[in-house]
Formats: sequence, C-alpha cells, structure tokens
Amino acid sequence: MSSNAMHVAKTGLNAQQTRIQIISNNLANVNTNGFKRDRANFESLLYQVWRPAGAQTSEATEQTTPSAVGTGVRLVSTEKMYSQGSLAQTDNALDIAIDGKGFFQVLMPDGQIGYTRNGAFSRNADGLMTTPSGYVLQPEIAIPEDAMDVTVSRDGIVSVTQPGQIDAQEIGQITLASFTNPRGLTPVGENFVTETTASGPPIVATPLADGSGKLVQGALETSNVNVVQELVDMIEAQRAYEVNSKSISASDEMMRFLSNKL
Repeated sequence: MSSNAMHVAKTGLNAQQTRIQIISNNLANVNTNGFKRDRANFESLLYQVWRPAGAQTSEATEQTTPSAVGTGVRLVSTEKMYSQGSLAQTDNALDIAIDGKGFFQVLMPDGQIGYTRNGAFSRNADGLMTTPSGYVLQPEIAIPEDAMDVTVSRDGIVSVTQPGQIDAQEIGQITLASFTNPRGLTPVGENFVTETTASGPPIVATPLADGSGKLVQGALETSNVNVVQELVDMIEAQRAYEVNSKSISASDEMMRFLSNKL
C-alpha cells in the first residue's frame, strides 16, 4: 500500500511541476503583445474499485457507496484563455490592435496560415505589411514607397495619402479570422496559433462584421496575464508540491518501520 501511495504522490508531483511550468511561461510572456495566458486542466486517473456500490452486504441490504481508491492525477489538456487584453497606445501608424474577436492572418514560412493577435506590423522592402519576423499579412497590402500618411479605419480599410494628392487613396482591406472553438487552436510559437479540426475552419470577415472586433490604429493589445493571480497560483502549486513530497516521505517512513520491526 505504501508503494501505491508513493506512485499516487509522484503523479501529484508531476502535475504540479507541469502547472509551475505553465505559470512560468505566462509570467515570461507578460510583456508579449497579444499573448493569451495558458491554463492547465487536470483529471483523476482510473480508480481501483474493490467493491462497487450496490453490492450485496446481506440478503436484504446493499452497499450504498463503492470501495474505490484513486491512483493519482494527470494533465488532460492546456487551454488558452482568450479574454481581451488592455490596449496600449503607441502612436505608430502600423501598430494595430483588435478590440473584440478575431485574429490577423499571416503567411508563415512553411506555407501555412498562422493566426495572431499581435498587430505590431511594419513593411518590407516590397512595401508589404509584415510581422516583426517578416511574415506577410494576408491578404497582402502593399504600401506605396512615397506614402506620407497611412490610415487604418475601424473596419479595416487601409488608405494612404501621397504627394500631390488631397484625398486619401484606398490600398487594401484587412480581414479577421474567427473560430467556433478558438481554444482548439494549436499554439506554435512566435505568438501564432494554427487551425485544427477541433477549432473548426476559419470564419473570415471584415472587422465589425459577423461578430468580429474592431481595429484600433496606433495601439497594441497587451497580454492578458494577471501577474498577481499568477503569483497566487504559483504559491498554491508550490504548497501542493510540498504536500505531495511529504506524502512520499511518510510512505517511506512507514515502509522503513515495517522492514525494521518485522
């Protein structure tokens, strides 16, 4: 029984260590634009059922509760919490924040479409709007080299003012992708997520249409990590880890007692 208790406590140690890693990643990305915090979901392992509920205890009576002992815990999933982050004003014309639902669509080097909430855009040598890593925004928007002023409306229309012109000229339309189950998206690093069968296909629409959020030019969405809450969770996980460690120590002392006395 003591060896079983050690195994159960070991699963608890692994679970809390994983939770600490997730919390650490959240804190590490507290200043990452558009980052969404992760949460760990745990579930209990199979139970050892020696006697089920309803088993006969006499000719006329039945057991009202089962005789079952748990075998530990495991990580079942991690999920991103897509709550809105705060908007920080930057006054940079190519910094664009999403206020509401939706993701920017970006062509990644492997040909996949990546989805991100990080709207810190710039333009490459060809004038195309890109992420800081140089990945091109989809659909492509080319900003003329002589553009004096770039304006992005709340509904995603990109316009520029060029020398000798009074009226702004429309050069493109930013669209947003949303998903039936955004928590089913797979995080792949660099602040991108990709589509899966669990997330469903992307629903592409212009901002402010079909439930999509609006765009805010000259601002960036900050991460939704609450540092105070993460520290509280870290202390809780640390205490749970210590308790599981003491369970192993207690089981070891019991086995040592038996080996010395018998």
